[in-house]
Amino acid sequence: MNKDRVVGSLKQVKGTVEETAGKLLGDAKLQIAGKADKAEGKTQNIIGTITETLKS
Repeated sequence: MNKDRVVGSLKQVKGTVEETAGKLLGDAKLQIAGKADKAEGKTQNIIGTITETLKS
């Protein structure tokens, strides 16, 4: 597992926490920030997977 996959996974978790907190608190900005972090993390995770595949 490379750095991009690890960091991407962490961003996805952070985004999920932010999105959930935003829903619970009724904070739309926090909810949107969480969704953005999740999307960024997913993209970074995919890039890491592609990089690993190409190196194999």
